[in-house]
Amino acid sequence: MTEKIIEAAAKKHDLAGLADLVFMHGLNEEPYTTDKIIAENSGNDLDSVRRLARSHKQDFEEFGFFGFEIRKLSGRGRPEKIYHFNEQQATLLITYLDNTPQVNQFKKCLVREFYRMKKELTTRQINRAIEKPQRKTLMDAVKSWPNANQWSYRNMTQLLLKRATGLTANQIKQQRHVNNSLDGLTVKEQERYKQLENIAIGLVSLNKTWDEVKGVLLLA
Repeated sequence: MTEKIIEAAAKKHDLAGLADLVFMHGLNEEPYTTDKIIAENSGNDLDSVRRLARSHKQDFEEFGFFGFEIRKLSGRGRPEKIYHFNEQQATLLITYLDNTPQVNQFKKCLVREFYRMKKELTTRQINRAIEKPQRKTLMDAVKSWPNANQWSYRNMTQLLLKRATGLTANQIKQQRHVNNSLDGLTVKEQERYKQLENIAIGLVSLNKTWDEVKGVLLLA
């Protein structure tokens, strides 16, 4: 049953996040789920869930900022308001729903996904803290690189991001809702970025040309 719920969520949603039921934007925002996720996977009507969100707004605000996003619909439809619920808010909302077997099962799935996402977030935050001194090393290496120009560091980091994620820095910012592209990397992408960065530092330290560095990174 758990696997079916998660698989169904994956098919119905194409959102920027690491989980099928729980999402996050950047490293400084807590994980959240949405009214649509809750409605579709608990067997409840979306309008009913949204009425509960509006009528119990003050209750949800006791557990943190209670907000929403405006999502544009394809065609000429009016923009849609999507409510966001953090873990405590989502747990509270579920207590307002009928206690059906599907609701109970979904609650267990949601608890697992919130736990998984928080663990992912913690790991990403630790990796970013470790990465900052490493990026200074890359910057220092480029500064002393005889083949460097004013765009070398920017081009280097852009290439590393593209190779680690398949996306440009701007695409990462837009699709994953972060101000710093490195904050949008998953744990797996962070590890890949670090690996590539070490290769780049080594090549720069050997005074390789930009074409040589780029050629190796494209093959790495």
